[in-house]
Amino acid sequence: MRVWEEFLRLDGWRSQFVSVDKVLRHYARRVRSERTRENFCSTLMLFCRYCKVNPDTLVSLPSAEASKLCQGFTDSLGDRGFSVRYVNVSQAFLKTFYKENGFTGEKELKVERYHQPTRYRKKPEYVPTSDEIHRMGYAAGSAKNRAMIFALYTSGVRNSTLRALLYGDVKDELNRNSDAVKIPVYPEMKRTDEGACKGNIPYYTFVSREAIKALKEYLSERKQASEEIADGELLFCSDSNQVPRQKQRFTPVSRNGLERMVKRAARLADVQHWQDVTPKSLRKAFESALRNNRLDPKDQEFLMGHILPGTQDPYYDSSKVEDLRAKYSKIEFFKTAQVDKLEMIKVFAHTLGIDKIEVKIQKMREKQRDIDEMEALGKIMREELGIKPLETKMVKNKEKNEDCDNHKKYESKIIDERALLSHIDDGWEIIKELKNGKLAMRREL
Repeated sequence: MRVWEEFLRLDGWRSQFVSVDKVLRHYARRVRSERTRENFCSTLMLFCRYCKVNPDTLVSLPSAEASKLCQGFTDSLGDRGFSVRYVNVSQAFLKTFYKENGFTGEKELKVERYHQPTRYRKKPEYVPTSDEIHRMGYAAGSAKNRAMIFALYTSGVRNSTLRALLYGDVKDELNRNSDAVKIPVYPEMKRTDEGACKGNIPYYTFVSREAIKALKEYLSERKQASEEIADGELLFCSDSNQVPRQKQRFTPVSRNGLERMVKRAARLADVQHWQDVTPKSLRKAFESALRNNRLDPKDQEFLMGHILPGTQDPYYDSSKVEDLRAKYSKIEFFKTAQVDKLEMIKVFAHTLGIDKIEVKIQKMREKQRDIDEMEALGKIMREELGIKPLETKMVKNKEKNEDCDNHKKYESKIIDERALLSHIDDGWEIIKELKNGKLAMRREL
């Protein structure tokens, strides 16, 4: 039991305090959102501790005294550095608490809200471009991380929704020969994360071909590492050492863990404002992609999981999935070519006479499971091109008179192996393979 549940003597959506029970009934009728319940109760607990009385005593106070206490509490939040938005939301919870306990009309609380500009935001946020997100995917370090980044961007789902997805939610869709895989969002997801289906609004969205490819690669790796995946297992399960191995499949990636992964990918992808990139930034990038591709505004709102006005929700029932899938499939999420960076390098390898590249990558990764597809491709190309560890230069670029090297001027740098191919194409050559796996390179000036 959490602290605020114990403090307010809660049993689900009921409380032993009459005043609290009235408000919980109100929210249960209106939204029945677990996140709303948590936020209201935690705010009320802090207010009770500030006033040093229990909730039922608070509603027995005269209106003027209750107003003074409420104003003093919200002012204290502002003095402690909380955002204007947080202060105003806390005040709104307290006003609802008093309103549901008879403080209406002349008894209504008289408290001043803090001014909040229309575009107010305490924490800076950066929405990356499609090219930056593409780089983030390949800098993320694994097929799993790449799948999560591309899924967040091309579906627009929230952090909590992505982490609550089950394998069974997408299994049949992944077996389709389609450029768009449907992602369902439904209230039962709240069993995994309370914020997974905001407002209990069921809807569906899709992920693009780039995300589908990353998903299939990630699931293939997961199946190779263990037995088949059950429908009830999480799509993106935890791999934390803090979670017992037998429970990892049913434990979601942590909210903070997903945030850290996204920031790290942005930093490695050289996104200038990487520290301001979050999963929510990718949701906003999704919204921009829908708008830039001129999707119908109503379709945009539905794919974002927003409430549609009037009775328009039935329009998007199960019979309309294929219509919306066809519209979604026309959206270009990445400005890059249809073939992604990895595929282009494979084509480049083929032009150099390296055949059966897919088979060779698979065999290498079966022997070395700790490397990803890009790393395996780099190793294969080095071997096929005759680039050996400790070799002073590429075989194909040896000079007939090696002594003349002493009279040439070079620039040098240390690179990661995954950057090898682009450097070779720019005229760099290997000097030495270092013990940490990095490569010393040089290029004639």
